[in-house]
Amino acid sequence: MLDRLRHPLVAVAAALLLTLPWVATFVSYGGYMTVHPGENIAPRTAVAVAGLAVLGAAFLLAWGAETAEKDVPQAFAIAVLAVLAVAPEYAVDALYAWNAGAFEGTERGMQAANLAVANMTGANRILIGLGWSAIALFTVYLARRRGDEAVEHREGTLTDVVTLDRGISTEIAFLLVATLFAFLVPLSATTFSGGGSIGGIGLLDTVVLVGLYVLYIAIIIRGDVDESEEHVGVPAYLQSWSKIPRVASVLFLFAYSGVMIFIAVEPFAVGLEQLGLQYGIPEFFMIQWLAPLASESPELIVVTYLVNKARSTAGFNALISSKLNQWTLLIGTLAVVYSIAAGHLGGLPFDEKQVAEIWITAAQSLFAIAILSDFEISMREAIALLFLFVSQVVIEFALIQTLPDPRANALSILVLYTYTAVYVLLGLGLFYRRRQALRDLFSRTRTNAREAIRPGSAQPERAD
Repeated sequence: MLDRLRHPLVAVAAALLLTLPWVATFVSYGGYMTVHPGENIAPRTAVAVAGLAVLGAAFLLAWGAETAEKDVPQAFAIAVLAVLAVAPEYAVDALYAWNAGAFEGTERGMQAANLAVANMTGANRILIGLGWSAIALFTVYLARRRGDEAVEHREGTLTDVVTLDRGISTEIAFLLVATLFAFLVPLSATTFSGGGSIGGIGLLDTVVLVGLYVLYIAIIIRGDVDESEEHVGVPAYLQSWSKIPRVASVLFLFAYSGVMIFIAVEPFAVGLEQLGLQYGIPEFFMIQWLAPLASESPELIVVTYLVNKARSTAGFNALISSKLNQWTLLIGTLAVVYSIAAGHLGGLPFDEKQVAEIWITAAQSLFAIAILSDFEISMREAIALLFLFVSQVVIEFALIQTLPDPRANALSILVLYTYTAVYVLLGLGLFYRRRQALRDLFSRTRTNAREAIRPGSAQPERAD
């Protein structure tokens, strides 16, 4: 009896069962966009039921990605995982961008545009400030209990490091290029008459950022299928199947988990927002921080699962891939959605506050990439990322709660620029100290790109 309960398919069935209460709720209310926490369903119920569905779907997604590593390059499998895991963030941001275009030239349209930028920057900063830092600290913590080849214990206080696969150099290099370009987005700003806007995400940004991601995918999909890490449990069982059933199982896991995440995360996020309103949390603050935290939850669950299996390298690869697709595809598609809704080619406008939000997000990304440029992240560096992120959010929240809007907004912008300067100075200092590592990073990326374009011309460099 116990052997039957340990069968891998029992775990798959349990994950599927976690999603069924939400499926029943979804069907009983008539489908997508008909479940409205706070209106026709209690917020706590929506959070509980949709949250269980997200948890179950995250496990299914992780198993699908691990199983796929037998047939496609690991980087590509992780890229697919990353896109599916953060799909809800795309949906939420696209909704705000659509409303901005549909109500173009009105106060409602401008507010929706600002919310789209705020939600996007919040999601990106959460992914690094909480995701990268917390997962690094969690990895070191687990390694002290049961060991992990990716963790090196060094003499001194908080000096243990998580080492990364050097094959992730392509992702880090593309993320650095996208980050440098993001600094230029507000510089192309123009004043929109009557709307108070001083910037916009335009179609040129779309071409550059989406083009970067397409080029990245073109490189990694042509890579070799390496002998992946030894798997256990569900992935090992599914990988033992013959190719057609195995591929079919991967497609099912990706499709089902992707759909479930897409339809469950928004009610989960809205339910959290409604609970936040009941406790006096400002709506704009929740759109920037609480909603993205909910939409990022599948990704964080998947990475936690991988780290818990001592697959910290794959976990960090997934986090970096998620940051890359959000920092390119997510930003790049906002102008497209806005233009379709507006009925003409145009750029998503944003105000002075969102200019500062974009710059601090780019600056945080610059600092984080500088940390990873030598393919390591220490406990000190993880704590620095976490402290800078949390302290900025806490200070801004205190300003919003204690001061009138005009004064709070002015001081909030000052805080954002101050933290931007800190991130940039720290990042540039690290890049200078690690300039040889940076040269090696781009050298590896060039080698991988040449091999993708002309197979056999060079051998992509992998983990040492």
